Amino acid sequence: MIHSDPKINAFREQILNAAKNKTPLSIEGGGTKSWYGNPNGYTKLDTRGYSGILEYQPEELVITACAGTPLKEIESALKEKNQVLAFEPPHFGENATFGGAIAAGLAGPGRITVGNFRDFVLGARIIDGKGQDLSFGGKVMKNVAGYDVSRLLPGSLGTLALLLEASVKVLPKPAATATLRCQISQEKALKILNEWAGQPLPLSASCWIGSSKGGDGELTFRLAGAAAAVKAAIPLMSSVVMATEVKEDIAEHFWNDLREQKLSAFANLGADQTLYRLALPAACGPVTITGASDEIVLEWHGQQRWLKAPGDEATFKAIKAIANSHGGHATRFRQGANVDPSHQRFTLLSEQAHSFALEAVQERLRSAFDPSGVFATKRLP
Repeated sequence: MIHSDPKINAFREQILNAAKNKTPLSIEGGGTKSWYGNPNGYTKLDTRGYSGILEYQPEELVITACAGTPLKEIESALKEKNQVLAFEPPHFGENATFGGAIAAGLAGPGRITVGNFRDFVLGARIIDGKGQDLSFGGKVMKNVAGYDVSRLLPGSLGTLALLLEASVKVLPKPAATATLRCQISQEKALKILNEWAGQPLPLSASCWIGSSKGGDGELTFRLAGAAAAVKAAIPLMSSVVMATEVKEDIAEHFWNDLREQKLSAFANLGADQTLYRLALPAACGPVTITGASDEIVLEWHGQQRWLKAPGDEATFKAIKAIANSHGGHATRFRQGANVDPSHQRFTLLSEQAHSFALEAVQERLRSAFDPSGVFATKRLP
């Protein structure tokens, strides 16, 4: 399909030329997450020229925008209507784009309560590796039908198709929020957070920072929802762990810095170190990683854990084995300057019993959407 928009025609021409010459294209927006995933040196396809909010229906809780739209522009428009991207996607820089946030598929502290990015994508318009202009899904929840291709895009890191536009569900900003903090051991924090998560409490986010070797650490947790619910929960929950309320401005900075990985626990990554991300089930208790730095960060009630450890293959293999033994997986999220950039950053589907069969499904999808390998940068295995 040839579209009248010159920007889209230019994208299509670049894709068709790449298909003809068998030269992959690396899709990039603002470049704020260019370090994420396996590196590549392929020609860039810059999405920033196709920008703008196409439609915003506050009453339907849906916004539709072009992939190159600055993420801060979308959040600013939502703020005017007292609405938010509830999963709190990290920016990792001023130039973050809407398409880049979708491609990375990352979510912030609120993900544990509201769901991941893909849970909010209602529809998408793409150009596949054959140059076809395709649309999937819809712009309101009730109209989403057919194959849910649009939800394959979050986390695909641009290895499936070029995202042109997307419609995502937004939510009203919570009527009230409160942040509480206490000193507690990792084991007790995991236990109480999972107990609270199973109760009708307005718990929306949590973070425990402390030593991987034991002892008490700092647990910060956020309540959000109806004013009455938050007010009632504060004394109830604080009495259990002897927590005190954090001032609003301090709390806001903390959750933003956690989302953007600006806390001291994420700083000073050694040249030979890697920042590892462990995704683990809710029931998983404390885990011990040989050679890891002392400080560890737990988010999402312990289901997302961050630690620094040597960046060599043997260490990553050991971390993957530990995560896999608990039914989870591990990622090399950030690399130190001296760590070999050719190392695989992700746990492969074939390395896990519960995801082994998905490898064939992934290959069939890529073959259908991109038979010439235009987007086969290997940024995502």
